[in-house]
Amino acid sequence: MAAPKKAVVGPLVGAVVEGTNSSRFLVFNPKTAELLSHQQVEFTQEYPKEGWVEQNPKEIIQSVYECIERTCAQLSELSVDVADIKAIGVSNQRETTLIWDKFTGEPLYNAVAWLDLRTQSTVETLSKKIPGNNNFVKSKTGLPLSTYFSAVKVRWLLDNVTTVQKAVEEGRALFGTIDSWLIWNMTGGVNGGVHCTDVTNASRTMLFNIHSLEWDKELCDFFEIPMSILPNVCSSSEIYGKMKAGSLEDVPISGCLGDQSAALVGQMCFQEGQAKNTYGTGCFLLCNTGRKCVFSDHGLLTTVAYKLGKDKPVCYALEGSVAIAGAVIRWLKDNLGIIETSEEIEKLAIEAGSSFGCYFIPAFSGLYAPYWDPSARGIICGLTQFTNKSHIAFAALEAVCFQTREILDAMNRDCGIPLRHLQVDGKMTNNKILMQLQADILHIPVIKPIMPEITALGAAMAAGAAKGVDIWSLEPEDLSDIVMERIEPQINAMESESRYSTWKKAMQKSMGWVTTQSTENGDSPAFSSLPLGFFIVSSMIILIGARYISGIP
Repeated sequence: MAAPKKAVVGPLVGAVVEGTNSSRFLVFNPKTAELLSHQQVEFTQEYPKEGWVEQNPKEIIQSVYECIERTCAQLSELSVDVADIKAIGVSNQRETTLIWDKFTGEPLYNAVAWLDLRTQSTVETLSKKIPGNNNFVKSKTGLPLSTYFSAVKVRWLLDNVTTVQKAVEEGRALFGTIDSWLIWNMTGGVNGGVHCTDVTNASRTMLFNIHSLEWDKELCDFFEIPMSILPNVCSSSEIYGKMKAGSLEDVPISGCLGDQSAALVGQMCFQEGQAKNTYGTGCFLLCNTGRKCVFSDHGLLTTVAYKLGKDKPVCYALEGSVAIAGAVIRWLKDNLGIIETSEEIEKLAIEAGSSFGCYFIPAFSGLYAPYWDPSARGIICGLTQFTNKSHIAFAALEAVCFQTREILDAMNRDCGIPLRHLQVDGKMTNNKILMQLQADILHIPVIKPIMPEITALGAAMAAGAAKGVDIWSLEPEDLSDIVMERIEPQINAMESESRYSTWKKAMQKSMGWVTTQSTENGDSPAFSSLPLGFFIVSSMIILIGARYISGIP
């Protein structure tokens, strides 16, 4: 029988990581950044109509509570005193939008996820209101007018959901991204819950002025959103309130960062010019631009990176956002059924060894950076009779890497100094063939931390460093113990450029795929400009391809 693990002595920090598909709770030792325990609970994605993506807010908060209790139980089994957890940080999927009743605590509609496309006609209507080239929305927010961000989702809810309209009129409504929903509930909800957000999440709403660090009246008037429903904006590292129930009752919640900012902090990218890429449901490359608010000429976003304390300076970042990364693996599993678990894709890709000319553009939610084309749709091209499911699996992994190459190229052009290596994190980085492909396609080394829970680490660091908690140093010399793995390119630059050039050709074919038509009612895209013969030939190709992929003679 194994001896019980020796109890950890000293303060610990917990981190809630609420993602697109699941919630997790993780506990770290701030002396060593060692991960002591963690639990994960998945929640349901709902797709009521084509292009719509929703989540049940009550299921989300319940999943967080469940993770916390499971983790505390596991710590007790390891002879670790749960009372040693002295602070909790929160990291969350950004842009996902929720409105709830402050008197009953009930959500007034499902959370509208960041990937949701229903607001395309709302975006088009709003675009017509911007005079000439005076894009005051982008100049104030650093963001293009897009379905991606929260303001247009709020506008849709106000226009289409009677319960939301009525609650706003009666002064009962509260708006927030998921961090606000979690903190409000965890600090008491209807019994004194704190309605707040941090600067990183606020900067993704399109209602927040990233220069003044305040909600902007002109923006709120433009979107016709009442400022009374907005949360109080705080720094990313301060005590917001205390847990009101459960095993961690009275523990302060003292860190809050949007997931990508949390990863930037967790990767210790505190110096100007340092960058990281996170591989999750989507793919997000952030480069720290310091105290300078740098605007992109190549399709990237300007966003708040972090503000680690009330009295600390704000730091900004350039960001390249890719909508579909890990989500393409889930699609191959859930929609096509060519793998049973996400881990199987690595085995299939190894079997293939190459895509053999097959290219996959996973533009399921249109294209984000650097194109911002909502009319794009996913395509698989370069198919032959030789193509099988292994080649498609390989092409799916390549697609993640090619998309990263596109945003890295844009970032290099904006910054003027090409990155010499790329720091990476996220669950997908466990896939060794993906990481090698990424190094090959970028033709620079990829640097991966051995401890993969970097987003959680960043949220924990922010919580532990908060004034009044003061148990985690954010000084670089105190954060140098995290072990890194370095993956070098294994192909020559000419081959890398050739493959990337073909990818770019495939990418062009995915754009402009659907004609402009409202998705607010879940209508099918309009293909009125395409001849009937196109559909007949396409159907034959899909049928033949499906038979070969499935092994049917």
